[in-house]
Amino acid sequence: MFFGVIVRTLFTLILFVLIGLIVLFPAQSQDTQPVIRQEQLESITAIVDNAIHEGKIPGAVLLIGNQGKVVYRRAFGFRALRPKKLCMTEDTIFDIASLTKVVATTTAVMQLIEEGKLQLDAPVARYWPAFKANGKGGITVRELLTHYSGLRPDLKLKHKWSGYRKAMKMIVAEKPVYPPGTSFTYSDINFEVLGELVRRASGKPLNVYCAERIFKPLGMIDTGFKPSPALQDRIAPTQYRKGEVHDPTCHNMGGIAGHAGLFSTADDLSVFSQILLNGGSIHGVRLLSPPIVEEMTIPQSPPTKAKLRGLGWDIDAPFASNRENLFQVGSYGHLGYTGTAIWIDPITHTYIILLTNRVHLGGGGDVKELRAKIKKIVADALGPLSSEQVLIRRPLLKNYYELMKRYAVQDKSD
Repeated sequence: MFFGVIVRTLFTLILFVLIGLIVLFPAQSQDTQPVIRQEQLESITAIVDNAIHEGKIPGAVLLIGNQGKVVYRRAFGFRALRPKKLCMTEDTIFDIASLTKVVATTTAVMQLIEEGKLQLDAPVARYWPAFKANGKGGITVRELLTHYSGLRPDLKLKHKWSGYRKAMKMIVAEKPVYPPGTSFTYSDINFEVLGELVRRASGKPLNVYCAERIFKPLGMIDTGFKPSPALQDRIAPTQYRKGEVHDPTCHNMGGIAGHAGLFSTADDLSVFSQILLNGGSIHGVRLLSPPIVEEMTIPQSPPTKAKLRGLGWDIDAPFASNRENLFQVGSYGHLGYTGTAIWIDPITHTYIILLTNRVHLGGGGDVKELRAKIKKIVADALGPLSSEQVLIRRPLLKNYYELMKRYAVQDKSD
């Protein structure tokens, strides 16, 4: 365990040095970045309209950015279907569900790691001693962020309970299902714990910390937990009461949690996406350092594990028309249960933000096919990429690419 911490510490130091060199001395190459033209995205309209016509979503807001500019921004359908129909608008505020994990909680945790108030490979119990009960003493901050903690998906909802403190007591009573670092289980508990770590390390509740350190500095004026009554007319209703978080555990916790509860707009998430593509800064505001942004968006799962996760973020192939031929690393993103999605591709300097309230349809609806079709249209607009181009644009992926090549050779020889 101690040797592993030393290795990871050395890797982090090397990572920071390499990022610094890359920023100071960018690779000399004739490689050019693909630019999306608006006419290449015209077919999106029919695809979204068809999803609405089929009853899969009541409406949507879609925003696409490329090379530092918004190249597509449009509202479709209806924000609400009952008690009366209300047209969707581009400034509609959505319950973004699990996007909370990356927009709020992961960002806050990475800021605190950068400041030395949290350590990535430290046991959670260092900051929350009671957490170690019931075999959780070995779980690290990294394992929470990558969903390799061994904790189960969520707290029990069978019996009625309420309150943030009650949730924390229930987490202390939890027992891991798997030993830490051995198995991937997407777990809301992981981020409920991380939200508590933000409070303990910063001295401020998660919602207050994020408002002061993330949303206000970036001008994300419509982003936050428990939206003001003054914003009610712009909020897309979910399955329950408008303006209240849809996630039942977060609702029981009072509407503020590390895994859900955040409300936002496509425009605010566009600012957030662009700052990550910029390496952590925008318009003179620094959110994170370039090495921290890079570290959290490359594979951080335990070695040899097939399920790839960054720190908080899911990992996917770059946006490219031949993406099925590329290793599944390059872009990163996250999905939200209410029908939200955000994907960011530093290889092509592109991001996609899709916001819907699919659960407004009696708790149903489906956006899986819609997301896939939109990503394909964007990928086709960007054209193909080679592995060499990917590595020119994200050199720190080289070790991963080499590892995947070795695995591919082994698979063929077996």
